[in-house]
Amino acid sequence: MENIIVILILCIIVLCIIWYIIRSKKRGNMCIGCPCAKECGGKCSSSGCGCGSQDKDKDDIQK
Repeated sequence: MENIIVILILCIIVLCIIWYIIRSKKRGNMCIGCPCAKECGGKCSSSGCGCGSQDKDKDDIQK
């Protein structure tokens, strides 16, 4: 019985994650989890979102 409860909880968690991803993609978020996902324009890579890299480069130039 305990195993069934644990399996059900894990299934619910996985389904919620899938639902969140589908909902985010329908809203137009290119980078899920990125704080500026709609402005990102899909410049995300496997190492993370590229949104802040432009701001970082500007800060480095000014210093």
